[in-house]
Amino acid sequence: MDSTVETGKRPLPRPSSPTRTRTEENFPVASRLIPAALRPHVHRFYLCVRAADDVADSPDLTPADKAALLEAMDAALRGEGADDYATRHARDFRASALETGVTVEHARHLLQAFTMDVTKLRYRNWSELVNYCLYSAAPVGRYLLDLHGEDQSARPATDALCIALQILNHLQDCGDDYRELDRVYIPEPWLKEAGLDVSALGAGPSGPAMRGVLDRVLDRTDELIVRAASGPPMIRHRGLRLETAVIVAIARRLSARLRRRDPLAGRVELGAWDKAMAFSAGIVRGWRAR
Repeated sequence: MDSTVETGKRPLPRPSSPTRTRTEENFPVASRLIPAALRPHVHRFYLCVRAADDVADSPDLTPADKAALLEAMDAALRGEGADDYATRHARDFRASALETGVTVEHARHLLQAFTMDVTKLRYRNWSELVNYCLYSAAPVGRYLLDLHGEDQSARPATDALCIALQILNHLQDCGDDYRELDRVYIPEPWLKEAGLDVSALGAGPSGPAMRGVLDRVLDRTDELIVRAASGPPMIRHRGLRLETAVIVAIARRLSARLRRRDPLAGRVELGAWDKAMAFSAGIVRGWRAR
């Protein structure tokens, strides 16, 4: 089978089918708490943005090829460009968006962040990182709110939740991101203030200075989780309210786990027991929220 696709002036490597990359998902993509009629639309949204994220994170594509593929996907979301393998998930989501009446701009904002990932490898401060996450993570929550017909009151809280989850994922993957992609999401000045440079991310288990930097990131992330906890009471749809409360509970547990474990010494993630406890706690809080 031909391993290239036509995008513009020249053939590009065929992107792989969307899969979960080394960053495992910390919450279900189409939870049973979401109405059955909406799950196929959530799945199409996921496949679209997962395909784009896989392009941005591919170690086999050049930056120019990544940018061209992401532009082709963005054109497909706008209803333009060629109909080919590279754009099939974007076109499927565009059809879904037309059916539901939810804007494609949420997916386009995610693609904008993935395009930024192709060339932007460092962050100057916390505000710059959070601004990136407003494009790389917050659109997921915004899409779900719109799909469920919610108003805008819960958006600041769901933005905070999505940003917190994104940063927690960054911490989970901070060593691999540096070694495999030379990408660092920890604000570089924070490392310098601790007497470190980015090479410390590839040097093995954290020493006291790196542990202090990781905890500094977690301190700011926990502030986001506190803001996120105000979201469920604002959400009218019971299933989405419960889903959001569960994800807040997952974020709390993952943050606590990252304080106890070293992501530079090995993979830090929640086990089945932690997820079950988070699910139970989230359901209780979500049920009491209205």
